[in-house]
Amino acid sequence: MEAVDALNEIAFWLERELAPTFKVQAFRKAAGIIAGLDAEELAARAADGRLKRTKGIGDRTFQVIREALDGGVPEYLAGLRTRGAGPLVPGGHELHAALRGDLHSHSDWSDGGSPVQAMADAARLLGREYLALTDHSPNLKIANGLSAERLAEQLDIVAEINADGGGFRLLTGIEADILEDGTVDQAPEMLDRLDIVVASVHSKLRSDKRTMTRRMLGAIADPHTNVLGHCTGRLIQGGRGTRPASEFDAGAVFAACAENNVAVEINSRPERQDPPGELIKLALDAGCLFSIDSDAHAPGQLDFLQYGAERAERNGVPAERIVTTWPLDRLLEWAGSRR
Repeated sequence: MEAVDALNEIAFWLERELAPTFKVQAFRKAAGIIAGLDAEELAARAADGRLKRTKGIGDRTFQVIREALDGGVPEYLAGLRTRGAGPLVPGGHELHAALRGDLHSHSDWSDGGSPVQAMADAARLLGREYLALTDHSPNLKIANGLSAERLAEQLDIVAEINADGGGFRLLTGIEADILEDGTVDQAPEMLDRLDIVVASVHSKLRSDKRTMTRRMLGAIADPHTNVLGHCTGRLIQGGRGTRPASEFDAGAVFAACAENNVAVEINSRPERQDPPGELIKLALDAGCLFSIDSDAHAPGQLDFLQYGAERAERNGVPAERIVTTWPLDRLLEWAGSRR
């Protein structure tokens, strides 16, 4: 196999396993270093020692490249494929198979680790029909949120990717911060241009229940909002530590989502598992729609939808209530219905 493909596939499997970022980036970086070399030049550099002396090529990545040049599947990649052959979770398989797309993902334009094209390519590889690119909005400076000008530039990149066709659509979008006054963070004229708007709270998560409820209701009422992202903001595991769920009037918030045709996100990141099961059931009883999303920050994390599907199935969410099971035309009609 091609050495570049082997390095990138290794990175994919490591991302899926939530491996440390430095380990993933070692393979992504090595792939970038050799990407411009033809097979003959790469083989020559590997044979005479130049490649091994190249900054960014370590012992492991060099071994992978040499084994790929020899015509086989590198041993390290074969092991990862074996580990990844099984599902991530024991249940939710039927619902996972029904998912057509994903409405929450990030690229290196904000706090993701990979280019837009790499995210789109991975979504295609996983059989997605659509993926929404939802990098952060300008208020979230720590995540390199997109100004209106940068978002406009990103829309051109998305248009170029979609020009290839091929039965896949990269949707324009944003994860817009819900500001303290309940407004959605981004210029309205830019929000008008997007296919999908995920609105999420990222700051002052320990606000009192009344304040947080008022804030969330304001964003849900905004006609641009399509999805209420990771509504409790909790973290239950992972390298960032843990964080308790925000307090809000869930009955009022989910009633507003149902009334305004806003989907409640079932966030598939294993460290979030947001909302918890009791809130999924409350939203279901309130008549809400749902969106099972990966919140991927790297290509391999797009496969996290398995986690969300398992949780949705366990809590009795029917496929017809999940917008990411819908075909693209129906999804876009729903997303634009309030604008």
